[in-house]
Order: sequence, then C-alpha cells, then structure tokens
Amino acid sequence: MTGRFPIEDVSPVVACGRYPAKAVVGEVVPVSARAYREGHDALGCNVVWLGPDGAARPFTRMSPGEPGQDRWHATITPDAVGEWRFTVEAFQDPYLTWQNAVTKKLAAGQGPAELANDLAEGARVLTAALDLVPRADRDRVRAAARALTDDAESLPRRVSAALDLADLLWEHPVRELVTTGDERVLWVDRPRALFSAWYEFFPRSEGAIPATVDAPARSGTFTTALDRLPGVAAMGFDVLYLPPIHPIGRVNRKGRNNALTAGPDDVGSPWAIGADEGGHDAIHPDLGTPADFRDFVAAAAEQGLEVAMDLALQCAPDHPWVTEHPEWFTTRADGSIAYAENPPKKYQDIYPLNFDNDPEGIRAEVLRVVLHWVGEGVKIFRVDNPHTKPFDFWHWLIAEVKGVDPDVLFLAEAFTRPAIMHGLGKIGFTQSYTYFTWRTTAAEMRRYCEELVASADWMRPNFWPNTPDILHSSLQHGGPPMFKIRAVLASLLSPSWGMYAGFELFEHVARPGAEEYLDNEKYELRPRDFDGALARGRSLAPFITTLNRVRNENPALHQLRNLRFHDIDNPALLCWSKHDPQTGNTVLVVCSFDSRAVQWGNTTLDMPALGFDWHERFTVRDELTGAEYDWGQRNAVRLDPYLQPAHVLTVRRPAPPAADEPAHPAAPDLTVEDVPAELSGGTAPTAPAEKDDARWTS
Repeated sequence: MTGRFPIEDVSPVVACGRYPAKAVVGEVVPVSARAYREGHDALGCNVVWLGPDGAARPFTRMSPGEPGQDRWHATITPDAVGEWRFTVEAFQDPYLTWQNAVTKKLAAGQGPAELANDLAEGARVLTAALDLVPRADRDRVRAAARALTDDAESLPRRVSAALDLADLLWEHPVRELVTTGDERVLWVDRPRALFSAWYEFFPRSEGAIPATVDAPARSGTFTTALDRLPGVAAMGFDVLYLPPIHPIGRVNRKGRNNALTAGPDDVGSPWAIGADEGGHDAIHPDLGTPADFRDFVAAAAEQGLEVAMDLALQCAPDHPWVTEHPEWFTTRADGSIAYAENPPKKYQDIYPLNFDNDPEGIRAEVLRVVLHWVGEGVKIFRVDNPHTKPFDFWHWLIAEVKGVDPDVLFLAEAFTRPAIMHGLGKIGFTQSYTYFTWRTTAAEMRRYCEELVASADWMRPNFWPNTPDILHSSLQHGGPPMFKIRAVLASLLSPSWGMYAGFELFEHVARPGAEEYLDNEKYELRPRDFDGALARGRSLAPFITTLNRVRNENPALHQLRNLRFHDIDNPALLCWSKHDPQTGNTVLVVCSFDSRAVQWGNTTLDMPALGFDWHERFTVRDELTGAEYDWGQRNAVRLDPYLQPAHVLTVRRPAPPAADEPAHPAAPDLTVEDVPAELSGGTAPTAPAEKDDARWTS
C-alpha cells in the first residue's frame, strides 16, 4: 500500500493473497475493504480493476457500510475468462467535505460573510471537476461554480446548483491524496464453473447384454450409449460425466460386489486403469475407437451435453507405467509394489503413484495425458481422490492446463477433512464434492450451506444425492419421497448438482453392512430400462426435469452467494431463498426432511432478502403444481411427502399502484390456525398415498 490512508481487510482475498479468488463471467462479485482517515474530512473509496487483456475497466465507486465500522462495499461483474486484477483506492473527497460543511452551516443560519471561504472552496472543487465529468454535464458544473462566486445572488441560489451535483460527483469524484492498496487477483471461469447439472452413467452399461448360459456378457459401447443421450438431455442436464473409459487391468481384477476373485465374465472396476491395450491415454477396446469417442462427444454436444472425464491417477498392476516407470511407485520391503489401502479397506487391483519418486517425470506425463484429452474435446475433469496426491502438484497442473486452455474445469472428488477440501479449492479446483449427502436434518443443512456461502470466494460446491460409491441410509430406507426431497435440496440449494444413473429409478438396495449399492455397477454391467420405467410411471425423470427447468429459467438459482435462509417453526422443514437484484428474479423454497409424515409450519421471512419491505405482500407460483398463493412475512405451509414434499415458489412482484390509485393496505399475517389446508401453501390430503412400487421391496 502506498499513500496517506489505511486500507485493510480487503475482500475477496484467498490465503492472504497467495491464491486468486474465484468468480465466473457475469457473476456479481462483492468487493469490500476497511478504510479510514484522520480528522473529519470526507473519505472516498473505489475499485480499480483490470481485465485479462490488461485493459482497465471504469473504476467502481464503493459505498460506506454500517455506520462506525469504516467498511466500504462495491460489486464488480467480470465479463471475460481469465486472470483479473483489482485494487482498492482511498482518497480525500473535497466535494463531500464541502457539501457536509455547507449543509450544516446553512442549517445553523450562517450567512454569506461567514460562508465566504466555503463558497470559494466550492468553486475550486467544481473547477477541478470540470475535466472529470462527462462532456454533457460540464456546462452544468461550470454554471454551478459561477453561481458560488456571484455576490449578487441570494445565498440559497448560490449554493443550490452546487448541492444538486451530489449524484454526478459521486460517480465522477474529485480525488485528492489518493492511496493505492495492494493489488489482488481474481480468476474468472466460464459460467459452467458455477452453474451446472451433472449426470453420471457408465457407457459400458448402455446397450450392454448380460451373460446367459449360452453366451458371454457383451459390453455397451460409445455407439450404443448414444441412445441414452436424448433421455439425459431431456431431463435438463448439461454435463455428462463418464467414469474412466480406459483399458481395465486383468491382474488382481475384482469380481462382482468387490469380490477378490474375478470370474471369466467379470468386467472389473474402471478405476483399475491400464492393461496391455494401454493406459490413461487409451480407450477400452470394448467401448470403441478414438473416432467413436469423438463421435460420442460431438453427439452429446448436439444434445446440449458437455462430456466430463474421470482423471484417476492410479494404475492397475498391468498398466504400462508399471513396467516402463517402476520408480513411479512405492516398493515394499519384500520387493513388491504397494497396492492402495485405506485401512481396513484394501484395493489390490490398484497401485497408487508415489509423487516423491521422479516428480518431474510424473508431472510431465500427467500433463501430457490431460492435454491429450483436452485435444479430444474434453474440457471438464472429475478428479478422483485428489486429496491423496500432493497439493503443489495440483496447483502446478491446473495452472499449466489453464495456461493452454482457460476453459478447462476440474471437480475435486474429495470426501475428507474440511481444511483439505477447502485447500483444494484454494489451489485451483473449480468445484468440489461436499458433505451434502450426510447432512440429513434441516438444522445441519442450514449450518453447512451457510459455511459454503462464506467460502464462495474459493470453494464452489457440487451437491450429489448419490454416487456409485455412496448410497446413504436415508435413500436406503426413506422410500420414494426421500428421493424427491434429496433432489430438491441438491438442485436448489447449490448452483451445481449431480446424480448417478439409477437415482431416477429409486435404486436403493445396499450391500449388507455397506453404504454402497448391492450389485455395484463399478464391478458389473447394469443395463437399465429407463424408458419402460418412465412409461409405467415408475420414474423420477419428470420430477427431475421440472427441477432442472426451474433452475435454468431462474437466474437467481445460478448463484451461490445469494443463498439466504428464513426461519420456520418446524425443525423438520427448511426454508430458503435466492434473489437476483440484477433481474429482480426471486425463488423461495420450503422443503420437508420427513419422507413419512405430513408436516406443517409457519414461516418468518426476511423480507429485505427477498427485495421487499417488511409489510409488503406478493404472489408466489409453485413451479411443482402451478398453484398461486398470496404471501407475506408469515405464511402457513403444509407438505405431504407422498404428493408434494416441497414448495418451489417463484415470486411475482406486484405492479406499482397508479398515480391516482391509493396503495392497498397490507393484509394481516396468517398462521396455521387461521388457514384451512385447502387455502394454505400445500393442498395435500391428510392421509399419505399408498406405496405401490414393487421395486421398493428389497
């Protein structure tokens, strides 16, 4: 910092400026700082920011925050991908100093003689402002300066024109004693880095034919998987994530349900990467050729789907790296190569890399592999277990890849300690898996989401209700309504969410004693009859489609920083909103956490967070049912898990009254006791619908 005035506690700053803060193109990014000065003269602050092209954007004036705290606030909206730089400046504002003094002296009854110096000072400041304001306003400023020195006019006439310039000179201030703070960095990604909807499927299961007594199993291919693309796109997803598509090792291959011994028809885990056919830059021959993969990526793009690949830096025992670079692995005392372990779990089919042995060689090879797939049209990577590799490696790799193509995104699959998950976000990972799956009460979810909002400068969450490895007990035992509940929470709390195939079919049977699926698709082919389930009304796909439509149509849901929670008097319910001040769009959600019983509650809404005054009323439209309601600060809701476990409400803002029409008085607030069920936010019957889904029987 250079200059006269202290500038402290600038935000956004990550790790004291060691790493860039994060934003996306078009995101409203809050900037704040603490700045103050000696004495009583007025201080002003502004943000100077430079785009990736090095060109300066018009500086943004900062507004003072809570009185007495010396905190200044502004927002900036970057419009290009790349590295942005911003600086907070503090300055002496002579116009504000003059305005404050003159206003107080006039109120005290002082006359022209007592204000002579003030009038002269005002003329000086306005003269200095002539070169700063737009040309169209210069005659107005010049006339105001002349009026201040016109002894023939009354005092009110002399000062009124100058006082009327407050708005103009706020936007184009005279700045003296300018102090420049330290430069800060902001990395800006494309919008999909913040707002995305992911769908995961195994291409080998799409079009697969299971083994019979007469014929062996036949894997699906990239060509047969094309048939699934329209269904995924129709549900509103925009990222299609594929588990590893590389050759699978034969040595120590796992059998079904993670059995230590594989049968002749067992296909093995895709995460046991590498065999005679190649390694991380190769495609499993059962899936097709590189040309087939390129055709698959192109066909997905035509459906509005961007393909994301898995980046798992581990090897099967027969991966080419094992023989070509044995120094890249850990050798045990008996001379064998150490396989992966997470005691008591053992992964005999996987060798982890040892980044302490030949780190430069490993770095060069991994960079080559990633850029190979970038060249094949892949711009999103879901990184498997990044917390088990050195952090400086990821910091280096992500920077190198973005230096080649800044549009590449990285999702960290790291279910580990909070500091590590946050650290991965700070060093460059675009998005992160989260603890969403294990937050199963309204209070837990609220606390966790508030933590994520506070971390929005470096960590972007991606909420998944299920993965091939994770089938939480809430889905195992919560019935079909819990699938709806978890989908609402995942898709409308976080701007990015994802689900693994089978969720829409209510797959819920776990391997005994484990939090994962029975007959896990990691170890076998799992063709599914998605269309048949949809035709029989046994699919959640229409509900998922509605949620993704609501997400796409409402800009407020594209953001994380605007998530606000509202009080509700039932601990089984969670109420939250997202408001976009740029468009005025507001979405308000009330969701039950109870998949078995009807729940009532009364809201106490934070009206300013919705863009309203405390007394106002407004119309809401439930996007799940089409019903409309009149709401205010307090509202009664009724949620039935079998018919409607959540209200997803878009806010309709009332038109302002005509000039000759008086505004209507606010309606009284209502509570549960005042409102019959058929008129409240929910209209479900008191008795739950029967569960007739035969597939729900384990």
